[in-house]
Amino acid sequence: MKTEINLLDRYPPSSRTGKVGERAILITEEQREISRQFGEQYFDGDRMYGYGGYHYHPRFWQGVVRRIRDYYQLAEDASLLDIGCAKGFMLHDFKELMPDLTIAGLDISEYAIAHAMESVKPFVRAGNARELPYDDNSFDLVTAINTVHNLPLEECKQALREIQRVSRKHSFVQLDAYRTQEEKERLERWVLTCKTYMHVDEWRNLFEQICYTGDYYWFIAE
Repeated sequence: MKTEINLLDRYPPSSRTGKVGERAILITEEQREISRQFGEQYFDGDRMYGYGGYHYHPRFWQGVVRRIRDYYQLAEDASLLDIGCAKGFMLHDFKELMPDLTIAGLDISEYAIAHAMESVKPFVRAGNARELPYDDNSFDLVTAINTVHNLPLEECKQALREIQRVSRKHSFVQLDAYRTQEEKERLERWVLTCKTYMHVDEWRNLFEQICYTGDYYWFIAE
């Protein structure tokens, strides 16, 4: 049964001052096109194109993975797929916390996969969320955090169906969304890679339309 639940409430809040604030003012379609290649510029280039250096630090994901483990009461030998795994930071922390966990990661970025943490490199691969290279009912939990919305609408629907297909128990997605016109305008100023963002009620209607039964939450620009 679908539940709206913030499973990233232990992720440290980010600051939007300095170069990040400048990006909100100066962002162009050309920047977005470069960012949507999900290459070196996006991960490790100038902050105007994305992360401005995407490096591992335990404070970011350790609290989150404990939160997810406890919420879903994952068995020590459960299986997890993270879609949009990037360099595998969350997967690394999951394995640190649960050594017997079976992990898999998928990301559209060949750059991110090539630069993944050594601890997870054997378990990650490049691919598109709209066509997951896994059998039906393969994983106890499938996560897609700030990933699915980077696809056009029809491909978003397909990705959510794929998440449903490969999960045998639980799934969780976090999506760009808004509740007010002010939040919508703020989101439109910030987004670099997102291609599909909607009012939270529109997302819920989409879930019903495609019979997505997993859990979900929103990224709301502040």
